[in-house]
Amino acid sequence: MARLGANLEGIKMKRIANMTWTSIAVVLLLLTQTACSTLTALDTRHQLIVSVPDQKMILLENGTAVATYTISTAKKGIGDTPDSYKTPGGKMEVAEKIGAGSATGTVFKDRKPTGEIVGPDAPGRDPVVTRILWLRGLEEQNKNAYPRFIYIHGTPQESLLGNPASYGCIRMRSADVAELFDRIGVGALVTVTEQTVDQLLPVSKTAAGPVPQG
Repeated sequence: MARLGANLEGIKMKRIANMTWTSIAVVLLLLTQTACSTLTALDTRHQLIVSVPDQKMILLENGTAVATYTISTAKKGIGDTPDSYKTPGGKMEVAEKIGAGSATGTVFKDRKPTGEIVGPDAPGRDPVVTRILWLRGLEEQNKNAYPRFIYIHGTPQESLLGNPASYGCIRMRSADVAELFDRIGVGALVTVTEQTVDQLLPVSKTAAGPVPQG
């Protein structure tokens, strides 16, 4: 009887061990699939180039310029020092997308909708509206972009677009940022440069006909 009990106990322990290893294998498989899904989801087809002198942003799709938007960078210029209220220069990426499905003019505070909606050029109002594309720096010169909360976002002060007017972020019309939000994904490259649009466009292929203006 003692031998039978020992055999049964051994079988039980083997089953437990097999179940444990099976569970570990399932967890590892799920983690691998999640990691692969995250990697494959990164947007490598689109790139944004921001021309500071022209206050324009070019959208490239597979290297071809497909749209140009009027924007506003910081009125204090280019830089990445914390509390400088400047727009970081150089290469960055879209780290997070916030606001999908929100109504045009939706006000965000700390990246959360407040429930308020503000129309274009509402007097005395300057909140973040409609959509947020949160940027992460990829170079030493813009390493503080993410912790400084540098976004591409909608602004109600649309009459100021085309001039440096922000406190560090890149501002767009609500209609433009909503359209852009739907076109690009996390991982899309964003380059802020002192070059003009005329200097930039010959570097890339251009779509047939004029590039749509935003």
